[in-house]
Amino acid sequence: MTIEALHPKGWKATPGYSNGMAATGRMVFTGGMIGWDDQQEFQTDDFVGQVEYALKGIVAVLAEAGARPEHLVRLTWYVTSKRDYLDSLKDLGRVYKAVIGRHYPAMALVQVVALVEDRAKVEIEATAVIPQE
Repeated sequence: MTIEALHPKGWKATPGYSNGMAATGRMVFTGGMIGWDDQQEFQTDDFVGQVEYALKGIVAVLAEAGARPEHLVRLTWYVTSKRDYLDSLKDLGRVYKAVIGRHYPAMALVQVVALVEDRAKVEIEATAVIPQE
């Protein structure tokens, strides 16, 4: 296996993310993806809707390198409202699984004062590793 979730023995299970990932292969890094479409236009101001667009943007960039969602090893989320994130966990899980699947890389979430695009409520950076053949 060239991508492995790391979970120390005896630690409580993590819901929807991994504590760490180990991988070998070609590394792929995305810039921060925000909740707009491929024409850089916002279709929604809804937090979950913007997350869906950001995740789809990540998947599209990964595909350019020949990577798939299961190659993700890290996601860093920047949100303008921790409350929006926490209040939307069920819907976020549904959208995440629809776009990424049941693959849970190491993740971090940071609340920020603002993002560069005024309408943006979330920005997500991704790192993936395409396994060696």
